[in-house]
Amino acid sequence: MNIRSLTRGDGVVIGAAVLLFIASFLGLASCSGPYCGSVPNAWDDLGLGLGVYMAGVIGAALVVTARALPQPRKVAGLDLGTVGTVLTVSAAWALLWTLIDVSSAGAGLILGFIAALVLAGAAVATPLVPALQAALVPAPKPAAPQPYGAQPPGGYGYPGGQQPYGAQPQQTQPFGGRPQPAPQQAAPFSPFWFAVPAPRPLFGEDNAPTPIAELTPGVWYLAVEQRGQGLLTEMQDGRRGVLQDASNIQRG
Repeated sequence: MNIRSLTRGDGVVIGAAVLLFIASFLGLASCSGPYCGSVPNAWDDLGLGLGVYMAGVIGAALVVTARALPQPRKVAGLDLGTVGTVLTVSAAWALLWTLIDVSSAGAGLILGFIAALVLAGAAVATPLVPALQAALVPAPKPAAPQPYGAQPPGGYGYPGGQQPYGAQPQQTQPFGGRPQPAPQQAAPFSPFWFAVPAPRPLFGEDNAPTPIAELTPGVWYLAVEQRGQGLLTEMQDGRRGVLQDASNIQRG
């Protein structure tokens, strides 16, 4: 599970789920005076505690887990995140009508409805609102690597010595022959960190048409080798694949 792939929307989902869980232990009805007695909470009615409050919490867990996993997972043929979103919306819907039906709602019911409403809204809106898709935990800025395409330190190409970068290559002249320029060595590839501006598929090194993963904006990945117009990329879990579309990437 890649924690750095979580978004701000996922953070809202997690916070609302915690608030919903706390609300389940608060009183469902308001009462004042010496004859009120003990005010029941959601756990005095398992249908409400497990079927509504915990359904919302479980839905939040499914939504966050689905977005943190490197590969989509399915439950009974349905996407894990979709199942979680349905549960959060169902919890908010049930608490809305419970709130309407109670004449004097308590803190547990009011706070529970607000938490469930925020939870469902964040679960639905995160894939649609760019502001909620930003990384929840910004990736640490990597140390500046050697610039892409730069010459190796100390110069290049001159046998038996070092020639400063930018100087004209010296020539060797065979006995009785014409001057021959010294061959220049191609600049080696220098690994560097980068981030993508939008979600992009990562394909296997075998050039299979099916992506093996998806690169997420706000997460730093390591380019370890040039592959034509693409980059051989190493993910944070150690897997490697080819990013075929390397346009407009942000270099670290």
